[in-house]
Amino acid sequence: MRRIAVRLLMAVLVALAACLTGPAPAAQAAVPDSPAVTYTNPIAEKRADPHIFKHTDGYYYFTATVPEYDRIVLRRATTIQGLSTAPETTIWTKHASGVMGAHIWAPEIHFIDGKWYVYFAAGSTSDIWAIRMYVLEGTGANPLTATWAEKGQIKTTWESFSLDATTFVVNGVRYLAWAQRNPSENNNTSLFIAKMANPWTITGTPAEISQPTLSWETVGYKVNEGPAVIQHGGKVFMTYSASATDANYCLGMLTASASADLTDPASWTKGTQPVFKSSAATSQYGPGHNSFTVSEDGKSDILVYHDRSYKDITGDPLNDPNRRTRVQKVYWKADGTPDFGIPVADGVTPQRLSSYNFADRFIRHWEYRAKIEANVSPLADSQFRVVTGLAGSGTVSLESANFPGYYLRHKNFEVWVEKNDGTASFASDASFYRRAGLADSAGVSYESYNYAGRYIRHYEYLLYVQAPSTATDRADATFYAQ
Repeated sequence: MRRIAVRLLMAVLVALAACLTGPAPAAQAAVPDSPAVTYTNPIAEKRADPHIFKHTDGYYYFTATVPEYDRIVLRRATTIQGLSTAPETTIWTKHASGVMGAHIWAPEIHFIDGKWYVYFAAGSTSDIWAIRMYVLEGTGANPLTATWAEKGQIKTTWESFSLDATTFVVNGVRYLAWAQRNPSENNNTSLFIAKMANPWTITGTPAEISQPTLSWETVGYKVNEGPAVIQHGGKVFMTYSASATDANYCLGMLTASASADLTDPASWTKGTQPVFKSSAATSQYGPGHNSFTVSEDGKSDILVYHDRSYKDITGDPLNDPNRRTRVQKVYWKADGTPDFGIPVADGVTPQRLSSYNFADRFIRHWEYRAKIEANVSPLADSQFRVVTGLAGSGTVSLESANFPGYYLRHKNFEVWVEKNDGTASFASDASFYRRAGLADSAGVSYESYNYAGRYIRHYEYLLYVQAPSTATDRADATFYAQ
């Protein structure tokens, strides 16, 4: 009996202490390391094979293939969006005859050891398909006004069709990766890598690290081309483009450890499925030939690529001028691999909303019901475009990324993703006032337009529109934009 009495006394004391100190504060997730960034697509019309380089001078430098295939152009701006309206300068024009006289393709700009370098592919006036890789060297702080000199052709194992050179550094070693026709293979191009002796010369024997063998790499043409590298968490990820340059064009990906010998083909693992492909839902077709840059605050990785806004092409896709430069944020999975999602619709890019008190959970739709969940797949289920509110009056609406025209709306105070039926009732239910986060002003809370005081909040992981009254309620109604 005495032991029971002691236990009861202790319970009373704990309860009394709780009353005196008040309720425990709601759990809080850390403010995300990579807050939301948004852009408006497309960045540039009729610009394919885009490359955007962020320099230490505070400018982004942008170059791309022009549809005339006759010159190399540059733009610069202090923001990615600013590249849309930045004036364009021609820094080099094709030769009137001979090599570098035709098919000027896929320029990339890099800054190496105090000088600018542009890598590009070109044919010859005597054989426009004798495509080879060449390098320009620019001297001067601003590459738009620099003095450019031709450093000549990048020599490889064979004198064969070669293009799409890119350069990158891993653990202090500079590499070149490119696409080339291996005369012993029955395909168009495979991917190769080599170390560099200087910015225009490779050293050692090039290693072939990928060839088109999978069904989605061989539609129309058997192609692996356009390598681009991004590094994260001790891994090197190399995206590349596959198949013909129509709606079948897509991105695959190779992965290697940053500590491995990157010139050993065994160091690379190829994904079995494309990581980025056409989306009929968003009217984006043939996404490919990408590069990577970083956001203005340096906290987000940005995918840069081209695509078309329509599927069907008359004639040779290479003669269709309407590939456009586009950008969108790269997200990182819990296992450290990149998730590119889908090519998002034209207009403002979407964002994700993570829970204030459950850091790994994001708002997503599942069978049209809105909830919070971790490790969302597909990514686009957790992406929403924040657009002008359907009800107006200073409100916003949250449009699904992979179901354009569908919005978060409340119905019987439950939150669903449903198609806009054009009624005033739907517009009201799908409109919200964007408020500073109720639990953290660095976050965001969404107050119902037609039920003042009620906010989107999660309860047992499902979303509702309710009036928060406790610290826990306010935490459940606070989200971070990512």
